[in-house]
Amino acid sequence: MLTRASPHLPVSDDLKRRPHAVVIGSGFGGLAAAVRLGARGYRVTVLEKLDRPGGRAYVFRQDGFTFDSGPTIVTAPFLLEELWELCGRQLSDDVELKSLTPFYRLRFHNGEIFECCADAEAMRREVARFSPSDVAGYERFMAESEEIFKVGFQELAHVPFGSLLDMAKVLPDFVRLQSFRSVYGCVARYVKDERLRIALSFHPLFIGANPFCTTSIYAMIAHLERHWGVHFVMGGTGKLVEGLVGLIEGQGGYVCTNAEVGEILLGNGRAKGVRLKSGETVEADIVVSNADSAWTYRHLLPASARKRWTDRKIDKARYSMSLFVWYFGTRRRYEDVAHHTILLGPRYRELLHDIFEKKHLAPDFSLYLHRPTATDPSLAPDGCDAFYVLSPVPHLDSQTDWAVAAEPYRHKIESFLSQTVLPDLADNLVSSRVVTPVDFRERLLAFKGAAFGLEPVFLQSAWFRPHNKSEDVEGLYLVGAGTHPGAGIPGVLSSAKVLDQVVPDAAAFA
Repeated sequence: MLTRASPHLPVSDDLKRRPHAVVIGSGFGGLAAAVRLGARGYRVTVLEKLDRPGGRAYVFRQDGFTFDSGPTIVTAPFLLEELWELCGRQLSDDVELKSLTPFYRLRFHNGEIFECCADAEAMRREVARFSPSDVAGYERFMAESEEIFKVGFQELAHVPFGSLLDMAKVLPDFVRLQSFRSVYGCVARYVKDERLRIALSFHPLFIGANPFCTTSIYAMIAHLERHWGVHFVMGGTGKLVEGLVGLIEGQGGYVCTNAEVGEILLGNGRAKGVRLKSGETVEADIVVSNADSAWTYRHLLPASARKRWTDRKIDKARYSMSLFVWYFGTRRRYEDVAHHTILLGPRYRELLHDIFEKKHLAPDFSLYLHRPTATDPSLAPDGCDAFYVLSPVPHLDSQTDWAVAAEPYRHKIESFLSQTVLPDLADNLVSSRVVTPVDFRERLLAFKGAAFGLEPVFLQSAWFRPHNKSEDVEGLYLVGAGTHPGAGIPGVLSSAKVLDQVVPDAAAFA
């Protein structure tokens, strides 16, 4: 993988004749957008603030361990396959995906275990093991999940919501599917056992949403996972980043690191390029921002250019939770621990209320434990395990002083893991690194340190979300978690696919 240190490099005469697209940020949304624009004839430059591409999919390497810092769950792999096919290649040429079974292992606070997988019969048995009377209701829920999936993902995820008319066209479907309900409320209609309600509705937490509040559109995730499975990238998710950068460079584009954008340049109300924090300017025919949408509008554009996304509107919006993430390596292997484990605390609903509504850092937690070496031992030295454990926490409106709180919080998590699934953890630690909400704000420029951008409640979804084609600035386009359709790898890849419909073909600039 080759990245460049400067956006100003000699280009061939053929590339000079192509219209220039600048992409701000190299997360999956930005890289996918660059590939799609390159395939449509644009000369593409991707500008990345950090020293390596990836954005939230940045890779930490230390003490012989490889830690994927962000997304590790790959669903809907066809969206990746499309990008490689646009370049005349196959995804398998560069990336090996491995299906996981089970998808996740849920551990309730009392020690009970529930496992999620793609096998329908195995899932029926798992549901029956907890509550035989809920099997029929579970089947009805999965049927509804499939119906929501057909509308919410297959029909709408890749199309723009640029006008109220676009929203009006789908409102009958939203009403029919009762999208005003929460994901938890959707599950609770069919399943009575509280443990099963939690096990079947927790998925929105993967995209920064509260299952008790977010629109039931996201109940489609249950069917999406059954349909395509859950996959892991061998070598780590960073291999996907490397592969996408390779596609961009093969098209004649390039990725420039250590290049933080400080301002989107405007001329006659149109995006004309960007100015870097270093003072350099890069001219462009179009600008695509993969930066956090709130950050893009609040910090990269002047208030005078924003009629819809004013400072007041941005500040008053609802934002996702943030994350406390501890990456660690052990000198031994924990063979009984699954690739993905969700450890639920004693106050699941109340904890989420503390996080999303009260913005209060609670003394308890629920955790997501990732052990990639369960599938790919090459990510750690021989005989060792690599982990990260993720705890949802409130964003920075909580006023938590993470410089003081981080280490006690990490130690509390360490003690809990040692008492439950990772015995003698403290004695076996050989590598450690912590990321807090402050890092999301400072390193990733996430507004309020919110890890997933705008919270995907109904009135911040579809047309109500920042549009893929900016409502305020001509020639500016948005991809990534903060725009339509939302967070998660399928969501951000789909946001790049929307550009095919809202960005003019390169020939339009001839």
